[in-house]
Amino acid sequence: MWVAGPQTRHFLADTYLAFVFWTVLTSLGLCVWYFPLWHMGISGYEVALLSDMAPVLLAVPFVRRALRRHRAIAAAVGLAGVAAYAVADPAQRLLAVALGMAGVMLGLGAVLYEDRVPAAGRLERDIMAWEAGLVASVAVRMLFQTNNPAWPTINPASGGWNRTALVLGALAVLDVLTRGADAEAAERSAKKHDLAAAPAHARKHTTAWLPTALGFGALLFALHSMYTDSAIVGRWAWDGYPSTGPAPVPWGGLVITALAAGFSVGHRVELATGALWWAVAAIGAALITCVSGWAGFAGALVLGLYLGSVTRAILGAVARCPPGRTMLVATAWYNVLVLAHVWVVAYEFVPGGPLLRERTWVVVGATMLSLLGGARAARASLVSRVDPSRRAAVEAPVVRNQRRRARAVLWSAVIVGWAAMAVRLPAATQKPVPHRPEQRLITAAIWTVHFDLDNDMWLAENRIIEAVRDLEVDVMGFLESDTERIIMGGRDWTQRVSETLGYYVDYGPSPRKHTWGCAMISKFPILNSTHHLLPSPVGELACAIHATLDVHGRAVDVIISHNGQEENPLDRHLQTTELARIMRESHNPFIFAGYVVTKPHAKNYKTLYEGGRIHDIDPTDSDRWCQYIGYRGVKRIGYARVSRGTITDTEIQVGKFVVPADDAAAAAIDQAPPSNNRVAEAHYAPEYHFPTVFRGKGVRGHYYHVFNEPRYFA
Repeated sequence: MWVAGPQTRHFLADTYLAFVFWTVLTSLGLCVWYFPLWHMGISGYEVALLSDMAPVLLAVPFVRRALRRHRAIAAAVGLAGVAAYAVADPAQRLLAVALGMAGVMLGLGAVLYEDRVPAAGRLERDIMAWEAGLVASVAVRMLFQTNNPAWPTINPASGGWNRTALVLGALAVLDVLTRGADAEAAERSAKKHDLAAAPAHARKHTTAWLPTALGFGALLFALHSMYTDSAIVGRWAWDGYPSTGPAPVPWGGLVITALAAGFSVGHRVELATGALWWAVAAIGAALITCVSGWAGFAGALVLGLYLGSVTRAILGAVARCPPGRTMLVATAWYNVLVLAHVWVVAYEFVPGGPLLRERTWVVVGATMLSLLGGARAARASLVSRVDPSRRAAVEAPVVRNQRRRARAVLWSAVIVGWAAMAVRLPAATQKPVPHRPEQRLITAAIWTVHFDLDNDMWLAENRIIEAVRDLEVDVMGFLESDTERIIMGGRDWTQRVSETLGYYVDYGPSPRKHTWGCAMISKFPILNSTHHLLPSPVGELACAIHATLDVHGRAVDVIISHNGQEENPLDRHLQTTELARIMRESHNPFIFAGYVVTKPHAKNYKTLYEGGRIHDIDPTDSDRWCQYIGYRGVKRIGYARVSRGTITDTEIQVGKFVVPADDAAAAAIDQAPPSNNRVAEAHYAPEYHFPTVFRGKGVRGHYYHVFNEPRYFA
């Protein structure tokens, strides 16, 4: 048993500062992404990503001494990334987050090089706090449905806990400031063992710095890209219905457990840095990269266990290397991997993009090889060269007590994560109820949501929830929806929507399928769904969900799709032709809701509607360009277009349909050409009407526009 006291308080403070590290790290890419998203290409603001290279300043003796004596300086600067939420202007907010990123990275470097002496046990304690901070961050995101409430893209009005996070950060910094005796002892120890200032003959036995630096960069990338949220690897393994893989709730609990288990055995350096253990992890990495379902998810758990186990060894080895060049190469390699991880899907908009087009396996392979080099360098440094007296010191009672303290904090966070899963499970597994079952209505909609990042760089899912709720939508397609990448924050915002409003959710093609994403929520059971990668020989890879729903007892097919850009006419033609084939070959009633990028009655329009044997919801609507709705075998009732508000750059389109009760009625509807006669709203009973809340000026910036009011058809 460990006893609460000053050391416990110090460890909790360091763990919270590590939580701030992971908060700022995961928010920087999200804030940077806002700018190329609106510029549709390189914007220049991407340079903010280089703020994580600030530890190169540790090569300057003055900076190294200042941070060694005053570690709280870097910790306080890091809090700028949390305080950034108070800055309204997106560019200035990004600047504040970049400043915070520089602070937390300098703080990490200062910790490693201040406490490098193994006999003191301080380095291991601080690495364990860094590990516990990551697990605590994952647990908090499990509580908040994959969001971090301290992110600068969330504010108190949207459910952020930013002020609380800042107060706790200030208390943690204050704790660091009051460690006078500890700081003085560390200063004397660090001066004695300062590798950067030592003569060449004293440095010749230090760790091989280059493979160590590459290993640390790869480790930081792997943890960030796959394990900073419990849902990421589950979505990597997702492949549609019938569900053959793990749902985020409750199986995300296994992810945080695997990570914590790996951290718990990190002191066993011989095991963690062994080639055989790396080979097992490489198999796990191959599985999650190439295989869907539970097998891929199991591979991700093995990989998470490995990354956790090797973290302490690699960071310990980094501390034995020259600080400036080691941290420079490590952060530069991390940035290269981050950009490569973006390039595999953003190849259409970036220089040299085709070189990495759809090659996630290259990024994962480079990461694993770098980890192997880093682990072997750490093994050579920390195992073969550690003399028996140092081994005894490492195993001293004070160190064992530190490990007990760290494990207590670590596993407490895991328990919190599992508790969050238990609390969320009823909402995640509830049986959704359609809005108008008595009238056999199905209300379908399509919306391009711009990765849940609004026009002012705030996360928008709360307002998306309000719009979906007020529209009384039964089935909705979301385009540009895949946010399980570093640049989108590594989050699954569809969880909040589905749990809050009661929907089944199909996340759409896995993030490893290299699309921008299309997702679907449904009040009706999803009997089957197939994720299509549409033909895209030139431009960005287009995606589609083809789902069969149980709608009032009848099988109804729905397609949600996102075609390519205007600049690639061949892609759009091939994609439209493939969508038409899928719809033409289906024998069920059909609803199409997708992003087509064509003018009404143009060539691709005719290919879609005539080739797919479906009808346009309103062929007289000549104002469309991107989004379209079509149908077959169901009776069209009405059509509306609702303004986007400040959430995105694309409106909501929504249609109401009645599903026939039997095959004969469906055949009659299918065989008779639809009438395009518009009728007054009073032609239908109130149960068929669109919500009145969007009339006139509407609500929250959403209102019926283009037509000024919904259209109804006889």
